[in-house]
This record gives sequence, C-alpha cells and structure tokens, in this order.
Amino acid sequence: MNRRSFGLAALFALPLVAACSATDPMGAQLAAQPVRVVFFEDDSIAVSEEAKAVILDAAAVARRYPGAPVRVLGFSAPDPNHAPTVNLSRARAERVVNELVAAGVPRAQVTQQGRGAVAFDAVPVQSRRVEIHIGGN
Repeated sequence: MNRRSFGLAALFALPLVAACSATDPMGAQLAAQPVRVVFFEDDSIAVSEEAKAVILDAAAVARRYPGAPVRVLGFSAPDPNHAPTVNLSRARAERVVNELVAAGVPRAQVTQQGRGAVAFDAVPVQSRRVEIHIGGN
C-alpha cells in the first residue's frame, strides 16, 4: 500500500474510530453501575417507600441502557423454623422484577433468581434483600 492509499484509508477509518471511542464511555458508565439493594421485613414481599425509590432508580438506569442485562437476585434470612426460604427469596425477586417492568423495563431484559438463605450475623436485615445488577456487575 503506498503512502497516499494509506492516508486515504486512515481518513476513512477516523469516523469508525471516533464512533468506537464514543461508545466506550457508555460501556464504562454501565460497568461502573453499583448493585442496588432492596430490603424486606421478615417473611414479607411488601415493597416499602425506600425500596420503591431504589427500584425506580434501577429502572431509570436500565431504560437508559436498552438491552443491558438486568439480574435480580433474591435472598432470605436463614430460619430453622421456616423451611421455604428459597420460595421466599424467589417471591421477593419476582416482586422486584414486577416493579421494574411496571416502571418501563422490558421483561425480556430482566432475569431473576431466588438464591435462598444467606446469613448475616451482625445485621440480620442484610439477609432479607434483593440485589439488582445492571450490566456486567
């Protein structure tokens, strides 16, 4: 390739390079998204006002990045007297998914999983949560 051809090829490649670098900040912003956490009361799937605000924030971010995966993970506190902890964690995750969808996030963009019981001895409410992961986090 002679110098003139190389110069023309480089000139035509500039818009492509600029377009790629323009998309990197969005990808970096998406990768930097924190995990949003919704807390629940014992044996409940009721969404408090604080939880609703967290869900609406997550929905706004998910709508800003159409197609970005949204993972919803439900957890429950270990309770030896109450066996269906996985069912409760699934129900909490489903409740958050329904709230996200109601706030405009396409259902196809969201996956969910009930993870069951997890112990947090210092702060038991930490066990009764749903995590909302947006993008690669």
